[in-house]
Amino acid sequence: MNKPAALLTSLLLLPACQTTRTVTLVGMTDYHSHAVPFYSEGEPGQGGVARALAYLREAKARPDTLGVSGGDTLNKGVPTWSDEYGCVEWPWFNGVLDVMALGNHDLDYGAEAFERCRASASYPVLCANLVGADGAAYLRVEGKPYVVREVGGVRVGFFAVAGPDMQRLVKAENLPAGTRWTDATEAARAVVEALRTREHVDAVVLLGHQLREDDEALAREVSGIDVIMGSHSHQKTELGVLPGTRTWYLAPYQYLAYLSEVRLRFRGGRLEGVEGGLVKMDGTKREDPETAAEVGRLQRALVAKRPERFEVLGHLDRPLRDEGLTTGQAEVGTWAAEVWRRAAGAHAFFALSASFRGGLPAGAVTVEDFLGAIPYRNLLVTAELTGAQLADWVALSESKRGTDSYSQRSGVRYELEDGRPVRLRVLKDPSHPEAGDEPVKPEATYRVATLDFQAFVAGGYKEALSLAGNVRRTELDAHTLLMDALRKGVTDSGIGQPHAK
Repeated sequence: MNKPAALLTSLLLLPACQTTRTVTLVGMTDYHSHAVPFYSEGEPGQGGVARALAYLREAKARPDTLGVSGGDTLNKGVPTWSDEYGCVEWPWFNGVLDVMALGNHDLDYGAEAFERCRASASYPVLCANLVGADGAAYLRVEGKPYVVREVGGVRVGFFAVAGPDMQRLVKAENLPAGTRWTDATEAARAVVEALRTREHVDAVVLLGHQLREDDEALAREVSGIDVIMGSHSHQKTELGVLPGTRTWYLAPYQYLAYLSEVRLRFRGGRLEGVEGGLVKMDGTKREDPETAAEVGRLQRALVAKRPERFEVLGHLDRPLRDEGLTTGQAEVGTWAAEVWRRAAGAHAFFALSASFRGGLPAGAVTVEDFLGAIPYRNLLVTAELTGAQLADWVALSESKRGTDSYSQRSGVRYELEDGRPVRLRVLKDPSHPEAGDEPVKPEATYRVATLDFQAFVAGGYKEALSLAGNVRRTELDAHTLLMDALRKGVTDSGIGQPHAK
C-alpha cells in the first residue's frame, strides 16, 4: 500500500471519539436595565440592549453556540427605566438566552414581580442555594438545580449560586415565601458532583452570582468547574485561569458595555482548550433595528413622564472618568471623595469603588446621568482613628486592589512597595487642604469619614471601624452633596487635595 493510501486508511480507522468540536458561549451580565446606550470609560454611546441583542442573535445563528446571562437585569431606582418598565426586556431574549443566573437585583421588586418576570421568559433562571422549606432548590429545571445543554454531541452543565455578598444584599421581604439561603460552596460542590457523575457532562460552567473574590475561593474549594462567567463585581477581566486552580474566568464589566465570548474546544468529549475574551459593544456594532425602535419609543415616553430625572444639574468642561476605579484613583472617585471629605470636615475620606458605576460626561449632566454613575444612597459617617488605625485601614483597602472593595479616597497619599502602602501622609488641616500634608503619626488622632455602607456593611471595613472612637452616622446625604457641587460648578477632581501616588 502506498503512503497516501495508508494515511487515508489510518484516518478512516480513527475512532469517532477523536472528533474535535467547539462550543461557543456568549454571555451578558449585570445589565441593570441600561436599555439606552450610555457614557462609559470616557466614551458616549456605549452598550445598549439593541446592540447586545443583535450580537447575541447573530452568534446564536452559528452552530454550537449558547447564550447565557449572569443576572442582575433590574435595578430599582436607577435607571428610571427599571422602575417604569420592569423586566420588559426579558422576553426579548427568548430564543437567544439558554440559561440565566439569579442576581440580587432581580428580586428588587419582590417575589411576585420576579415570578411575573420569570413567566415571561422561555429560558430558566437558576440559583442552587436558594432553597424552599423542603430543602430543595427553589429554582429548578425538571427538578434539578442545574441545566445541561447538549450541542454538537457535547454536554455542557450550567449552574448558579448566590454568593455571601448577594445573600446580604437581598432584603428578606423580597425573597419568595418560605425560601432561605444555604452555603454557596456546599451547594456548588453537590451540583458539580451531580453534573460530573450522574449527568456525565463534558464541561461545567458557573454563571454567577457572586463577587470575584468569592468566585476565586469557590474555584479553589470545589474542583471540576471549568469556566466561571464572572458577575456581580462589575469587573472587566479578560479570559484567564484563576490563581491556584484549573478554572477559567472572565467578566464583561457592566451594563452590556461588553459581552463575554468563550470557545470551549473538545476532542473526543474531553475539554482540551479554552479561548476567547470580551467583545466591546460600541458604535462599531450594529443595533437590532426593531429593538432600537422600541427602546427609542419607550425612552421618549419615559422622558415625558419623568422630566425631573432628566433635569440638568450642571455642566462639565471635561469628563470625570471612571477608569481605574478598582486599581487606583479614578477622576469621578477623587472628585466625589473630596466633596464628601470637605462636608464631613475630615482629614481623610474613603469610598468603596463599588459606590461608583460610571463616570460623568463632558457637557450637560442630568440627574439620570449622575445617578447612573453614583446610584447608591448613603449618609456620611465620621470616626476618630489613631494614626496606626488609619494605616491599617489604608492597608486593608490596598489588599482589595482590583476588586469593588478597593477604596477611592481623598486627603491621604502614599506609595506602594511590594503591594504595601508606605510613607503614608495625611492633610495637616482638614479645613485648609492648601496647607498641604504631613506624615501620619501612629499615636495621633485623625478624623476619618466614609459612606455608611462601607462603615457598617462592607466586610473588613466594618470590623476595622468598630475599633474606632466616636463613630457617628451624620445627616449628610452623599447624593445631595454631590448634586449641589455640580449645580455650583465644583467639578475639579483635584480640588487642591493631595493625590496618592
